[in-house]
Amino acid sequence: MAFNEPAENIKNLDLKEGSKVADFGAGSGHYTLAVGNRVHSRGQVFAIDVQKDLLSKIQSSARDAGLHNVQILWGDVEKTGGSKLRDNMVDAVIISNILFQSEKKEEIAKEAFRILRPGGQVMVIDWTDSYGGLGPRPGHILLEEEAQKIFESVGFKYSKSFYAGDHHWGFIAERQ
Repeated sequence: MAFNEPAENIKNLDLKEGSKVADFGAGSGHYTLAVGNRVHSRGQVFAIDVQKDLLSKIQSSARDAGLHNVQILWGDVEKTGGSKLRDNMVDAVIISNILFQSEKKEEIAKEAFRILRPGGQVMVIDWTDSYGGLGPRPGHILLEEEAQKIFESVGFKYSKSFYAGDHHWGFIAERQ
């Protein structure tokens, strides 16, 4: 049984050495650290979260891993400008396991669109079910098709779906 594996899932993005990536709702930092290793010292990862305590843990983990390309940003991606990043600044945005808990899914998609350069990619991952309490409550599950519609409604073009583990769905969309 495979769970949500960041190092595997980021292979679906066109990341190169030197890429700039934003991790929305970075949480425990698993995606931040995986991307930091992937884009090497010339790249940059922006770990964005509203919980300061989680960000300080990510900073410590990055330092312990020898990653000097991780920047911690305290921000609210449910607001325009809430990521604190400039327009057209990053090559990719990762949105993993945060949409199910948000009332402002479209605002998150808009903020991702704003900071992505044209041709940039967003990787969206979320739970397929509640799995008896392992995942979100049943009423909070977001279907992949619903998420795709939200991202398409703000200007993204769906690219592909991918296997994101036994408990998650995932897709890539591009900014046109």
